[in-house]
Amino acid sequence: MLVSALLLAAALDTPRTLRVDYFHTGSSAEERFSLDALVLEGPWPGPPDKRLDTTNFGKYLFEVADAKSGTLLYSRGFASVFGEWETTPEANVRARTFHESLRFPEPAGPVEIRLKKRGARNEFREIWTTLVDPQAPDVDRTGPSRAAKAWSVFHSGPSADKVDLLLMGDGYTAAEMDKWHADAKRLTEILFAASPFKERRSDFNVWALDTPSEESGVARPSDGVYRRSALGAAYDAFGSERYVLALDNKRLREAAAAVPYEFIEIVVNDRKYGGGGIHNLYATVSADNAFTPYVFVHEFGHHFAGLADEYYTSANAYEAAQDRPEPWEANATADPQAAKWRDLVAPGTALPTVWPKAEFEALEHDIQARRRKIRADKRPEAEMEALFKEELGKTTALLNNGPHADKVGAFEGCMYEAKGYYRPRADCIMFTRDEVGFCPVCRRAIERVIGLYAKTP
Repeated sequence: MLVSALLLAAALDTPRTLRVDYFHTGSSAEERFSLDALVLEGPWPGPPDKRLDTTNFGKYLFEVADAKSGTLLYSRGFASVFGEWETTPEANVRARTFHESLRFPEPAGPVEIRLKKRGARNEFREIWTTLVDPQAPDVDRTGPSRAAKAWSVFHSGPSADKVDLLLMGDGYTAAEMDKWHADAKRLTEILFAASPFKERRSDFNVWALDTPSEESGVARPSDGVYRRSALGAAYDAFGSERYVLALDNKRLREAAAAVPYEFIEIVVNDRKYGGGGIHNLYATVSADNAFTPYVFVHEFGHHFAGLADEYYTSANAYEAAQDRPEPWEANATADPQAAKWRDLVAPGTALPTVWPKAEFEALEHDIQARRRKIRADKRPEAEMEALFKEELGKTTALLNNGPHADKVGAFEGCMYEAKGYYRPRADCIMFTRDEVGFCPVCRRAIERVIGLYAKTP
């Protein structure tokens, strides 16, 4: 479908999108902010009547208020690369700077941007404010670049009435555009085969962008592989060989501005197992791994609805919390009585809820040791896939049988911690690679976000 015609129709009735670019600098002990640029993109894709975030998801929250009256015009919760990096050991010994962006409908006059961060008791506290004038002469009004080719995977209706998802390929050369198009269509169908996306397909538009790279594939530093790719996505983020991030935010935003979007999925042209997802920033996935369907849906859960990782036996880049604060994520709690999702717990279900925890941990101890050896010996990716298939068969049998297998409860072990955090169900796509889909708590969180962007009947 021709994107230009769709954008022209949208532009007749809607304001443009104002993007505020800034630098986020600091360490585990401090944070500083400085304005970089103001950029006017294309038509605003969001609904005109749902501009205030009602989900309470995100480590950060930004608010846009009229500078004269103080009236709140827009708000959104989000997470960030800095917000993850500050929990790594590196953040204890050095400072780093990350580029970030805030996007909202172009206001009629000057506005105050208020950036907030959660405190120890989950309350949001203000950490930066800045005044923004959309009429200032230094606002970039050149509009999106026409260099990238945009196309519609499927279109359900006006952007203001739908959730707009943008797929971006990285590590695909100009000669591999047919592969990119096939991958984009295949992954779209994978996402919309999972509930509740399956049932809400008509509430989405899916766009795609052709961004050819000079070389095929993306960088994998731990394998000694370096590539100059269009978006700069790479494995080994924060020292985790499977974690894929695109750290050049400006480059990403300049490309993405070619179409209306609210959520981004970056597909990397690689077979190695990997991906990532940050709430209201983007998700990533490798295109050609045997477990790409699982990784895509799992990581999109992080990005779209701010869902927490429920697993706790795999290696990760983050330092353990000294206490157990209540998570903001919908599918994790420090409360063994699960007040957060108690309405979904069937009468008679014990809280906390018994599950084969010791047997699972013994199984995972063996799997993780073998996984580390495969990576250390730089064995072929097929061996890692075979190990994951073996793990899948064993965990499915272990977790999906017994009296509590399909029950919502409070199952200890979550958020990289064996004790003190609880997940809603014994198994979920946020916990293992088993083909069980999202649990009821995760599905409810996803539905809340869809409701924030899609027009309700």
